[in-house]
Amino acid sequence: MDTTLQDPLVGQLLDGRYRVEARIAVGGMATVYRAVDTRLDRALALKVMHPALAADAAFVERFIREAKSVARLAHPNVVGVFDQGAQGAYVYLAMEYVAGCTLRDVLRERGALQPRAALDILEPVLAALGAAHRAGFVHRDMKPENVLIGDDGRVKVADFGLVRAVDTVTSTTGTLLGTVSYLAPEQIEHGTADPRVDVYACGVVLFEMLTGAKPHTGETPAQVLYRHLNEDVPQPSATAPGLAPAIDDLVAAATARNPALRPYDAVALLGMVQEARATLTDAQLDAVPPQARTVEQGGTEDRTSVIPRALPAESVQDAVHRTSRLEMAPQAPQPPHPARPARQRRGRRGPIALVTAVLLVLGLGAGVWYINSGQFTHVPSLLGQTQKEAESRLASAGIDVKKVDRGYSDTYARGTVMDSDPDSGQRVRDNVSVTLTVSDGPRTVKVPDVTGRTLADATAELKAKGLAPGLVTREFNDDIDQGSVVSTDPAPGTERRTDSAVALTVSKGSPVDVPGVIGETEDDARSALEDEGFKVEIAPAQVNSPEEPGSIAEQSVAEGTQAATGDTITLTVSKGPELVDVPDVTGENVADATKDLKEAGFEVKVDRSFPFLSDTVTGQSVDGGDQALQGSTITIKTKGL
Repeated sequence: MDTTLQDPLVGQLLDGRYRVEARIAVGGMATVYRAVDTRLDRALALKVMHPALAADAAFVERFIREAKSVARLAHPNVVGVFDQGAQGAYVYLAMEYVAGCTLRDVLRERGALQPRAALDILEPVLAALGAAHRAGFVHRDMKPENVLIGDDGRVKVADFGLVRAVDTVTSTTGTLLGTVSYLAPEQIEHGTADPRVDVYACGVVLFEMLTGAKPHTGETPAQVLYRHLNEDVPQPSATAPGLAPAIDDLVAAATARNPALRPYDAVALLGMVQEARATLTDAQLDAVPPQARTVEQGGTEDRTSVIPRALPAESVQDAVHRTSRLEMAPQAPQPPHPARPARQRRGRRGPIALVTAVLLVLGLGAGVWYINSGQFTHVPSLLGQTQKEAESRLASAGIDVKKVDRGYSDTYARGTVMDSDPDSGQRVRDNVSVTLTVSDGPRTVKVPDVTGRTLADATAELKAKGLAPGLVTREFNDDIDQGSVVSTDPAPGTERRTDSAVALTVSKGSPVDVPGVIGETEDDARSALEDEGFKVEIAPAQVNSPEEPGSIAEQSVAEGTQAATGDTITLTVSKGPELVDVPDVTGENVADATKDLKEAGFEVKVDRSFPFLSDTVTGQSVDGGDQALQGSTITIKTKGL
């Protein structure tokens, strides 16, 4: 049964624009739908926050702030963010739709990947992360679920910047188990996150692609966290014999427990990957891990893979900015599955292990997170609360209010908290004090009266008041000088938010009738127009016309049209009529002869001989085949008795 039929959003038009067609996936934070933007007629993905999370004002504010930041990160290997909005309890992101699958789907189907395929996926991932790191972003939740592989082979990284908003939300055990497998030790122990936490996660993802398993496992999140803190990530060749030492070295460098020993960001790791790859032979790149699986389709073995083929060598900086073109590569036959190595790496023993064991026995799944945290507390959710409510929440948490500032906000209602220092959800010492910033609502100003002022002065006045000059239209006005403001929209005295646009109507002065100058000499035509206050330009090219050579053949504004003083009228000078061939109409009836001559560009005169008994043309003033001036008159004759 299609479970999307039970989803109330499927089939709805969200925010008057996005038609929800199907549910794609459900996560701990949001549900992802395939939708159509009805304005632009394009498919996209909608990530809709769960209503329970949308009720948390602090979470929503941070979610929106992070989404806006990520929307500015334009990179071909990053899933783009198009729009953000809300309708009722639904807070959503409109994102690029990538038809395909996730790296998790690939690993679930294939088990493990050949080194060539693993590196072909890792390189565009690092290119995306490298661009983010150089722009000041840290992903903080790199895992196979966030690596998308399109049907066209493109690799894209999803969920940039949204992890910070999730930090304050309690996850289920299953979700936490999936996430903690990729957390760097410093994230676990100190809560810190710089580009090296993404490097660590990529090292874990590379290990998993090569072996089909995570390096650290456990029954509870705390067990996994403890192993990240106290055990090195093992060499992938210990699980998948036959892998080249250079591959082991890459994983070891990326997953060093001491962040100072790791590459400083994804660009640096990408450089190491490309250097290591250059040393590998085809046999080493195409080595098949024992955990790799093939897929049966219709009773026959499908030896193709959704994994991309190798990419051409390029510089590290180029790789940060390029799109990887990825295609299908053959899957080598599966060798016999060897016995799992019996020797396991042993972790450090001591007080930390004892404490952790006690925590596990007590069932405190996330106990490692809170070692030595008794002296800390968290700033409660304050955004969107009234000042009184915020002060009450802080008092309940044992936190004092240091001071209260005021500020304008288009988002928060007057009297509600729009910011705090430290932020809501931040881990702080229990003796800290918090500064609140309370909203005065949107800043509004009155539209000034700029009627009668020049356009330049009016524009300067609007900007000085915090308003934006908007659309300028011009109209004739007998009372307001040309170039001065006739009216504004909104009208003077109307209150508007700062940065609102104000439309201006500017006077063109009293209208002037344009005189006709066709057929006049250039000098006479210029004088006639300038006397009426118009500017005159002469077109660079002359044209053939019935007018005498050197006289005016055309004017850009027709005679009798109303125009404004100072408008420019362009005149075109005649080079005289053009000589054209005269058709031979002798023997035709008068009607046909007249038609043929007019089509050739001539005027026609008919000379009938009395008593007008014949309608046949017996002669023409210019013989057929000769040339005459275009527009001149040709006389045709008929014969009488």
